[in-house]
Amino acid sequence: MTAIFGKRERSMGNGELRAKDIGSEVVLMGWVQSQRDLGGFIFVDLRDRTGIVQLVFKPEVSKGLVDEASRLRQEHVIAIRGSVESRGANVKRDLGTGEVEVVVKELEVLSQSKPLPFPIAETCDATEATRLKFRYLDLRRPPLARAIRKRSDALQSVRGSLVRQGFIEVETPILTRSTPEGARDFLVPSRIQTGEFYALPQSPQLFKQLLMVAGMERYFQVCRCFRDEDLRADRQPEFTQIDIEMSFITRDDILRVAETLLKDLFREAKGLAIETPFRRITYADAMGRYGADNPDLRFGLEIADLTEIAGSCEFKIFREAAEKGGRVAGITLKSRQPSRKTIDQWTEAAKEAGAKGLAWMRLEPNGDLGGPVAKFLVGSLKDDFVKALGLEPGDTALIVADADRHVASIALGRLRRFLGRELNLIPEGTFAFVWVVDFPLFERDKVENRWTSVHHPFTSPHPEDIGLLAADPGRVRAMAYDVVLNGHEVGGGSIRIHDPGLQKEIFRILNLSDAEAEEKFGFLLEAFSYGPPPHGGIAFGFDRLVGLLAGTETIRDVIAFPKTTSAQDLMMSAPSPVDERQLAELGLALKRS
Repeated sequence: MTAIFGKRERSMGNGELRAKDIGSEVVLMGWVQSQRDLGGFIFVDLRDRTGIVQLVFKPEVSKGLVDEASRLRQEHVIAIRGSVESRGANVKRDLGTGEVEVVVKELEVLSQSKPLPFPIAETCDATEATRLKFRYLDLRRPPLARAIRKRSDALQSVRGSLVRQGFIEVETPILTRSTPEGARDFLVPSRIQTGEFYALPQSPQLFKQLLMVAGMERYFQVCRCFRDEDLRADRQPEFTQIDIEMSFITRDDILRVAETLLKDLFREAKGLAIETPFRRITYADAMGRYGADNPDLRFGLEIADLTEIAGSCEFKIFREAAEKGGRVAGITLKSRQPSRKTIDQWTEAAKEAGAKGLAWMRLEPNGDLGGPVAKFLVGSLKDDFVKALGLEPGDTALIVADADRHVASIALGRLRRFLGRELNLIPEGTFAFVWVVDFPLFERDKVENRWTSVHHPFTSPHPEDIGLLAADPGRVRAMAYDVVLNGHEVGGGSIRIHDPGLQKEIFRILNLSDAEAEEKFGFLLEAFSYGPPPHGGIAFGFDRLVGLLAGTETIRDVIAFPKTTSAQDLMMSAPSPVDERQLAELGLALKRS
């Protein structure tokens, strides 16, 4: 074995070798992907971040190295010196380095690996728990390595796009104060101020508004955010957000900046041209036609409203839902006649989505209406239902009715997505962007019987609706907007309130007294007394965006060291206990159950 590392410079990445390098001498380093003994010739696939190249140990060239090469195992780390030769007729077309191989003249084993818990391969049968425990090995696997590189590319694109649009990057604190923003805070006890706590930021919301007061005008930040909430495939307790705030702007200004950023991102990180401006629909339209405030527009199956005509229907479930102010609505499946067994399966899916049941009807080729509900629809009422649903011979309609309009819409929206997948209606490789605008400013907390903010308490009401604040808060629209991609909310923001008087009025509607508002947000109200500019912004969920760019099933695959759905880091064994001395320094004592 020859000492190579530290004495000779690495020539290039393993995956960068091409036919033009034939005849040259190279020094390469990396991990052993595989080793094969073919009758005295040892072949080794050597991998690094750039790719794989085939090494050949020949008895007549690699003197004294064949035996040593035969002892190489997966994930041993080696350095080699050798000459680049043509693979002749044995070209491997699916490999970037497939035209060449390196005949080894010198070998140094830099480190050895014990047997692996799972193979470093494109696919892996290991459980996610095992992969997360050995995350540093999982990240060697090509899918994860590609995803992390995609994340890096995306990050550089985002920064470049925003700088070109005149933004400056400003960092805001991680240790801050607890403020009510919807989710639970992660708290950090202070050792110096005993009995008091910092909070990790759920977002830089207040800081970015203060930066507008400070005259920064165009700010952005790639920031870490923390929320102590229940987890799922697209949610982590700590996540990355692209945070943007602007002064002296309108909603259209912010939407154009966001569209430019996304257009740049998809071109530079995905090689895909997306069309702008994006389609815009109101929140009411999204809920009415798609049953979701994050509609997937890659396929049809729009929801048809039947409430008005259902009020005169003899079918009791339909009529009572309409009479109670609820909703009757349906989805039409064009040229499909599912079996009764299939409809029963879909009914269970509808119930899981929140519906009490699922009615169905079919327009037969002879013009008759089939299905259990058909006998209640006669004369002009039958014609009304057929017209409202857009039924043609051979079509089947699925209908949900509920006394709660929101429940009926949500159930149909979830059923729509289920059918989109079930019937293979979603085209692969397509990206459908849409802006959802004019959200409600408030929603009613039925448990506490009070108004709460749909987004956050600093969102400006729609100028046309300010007169409704005192009389009917539930009808007030927000100057808020979400950008949705393939059924995923990837960004959202709003025009902010910059008038202290209006901000105090919003606080009162939210049942925050002047004293409580002063205690929680006094610093913001104080800042707003020094000439705040009109401002607004948007924040993108960067992990979710990268997940869609990379085509992963979960955002955990685009985060280097993610946590499980129970918020555990299996590799670091976190969270973990701390000793009594550390607790005593913080003035804390654990309550033992």
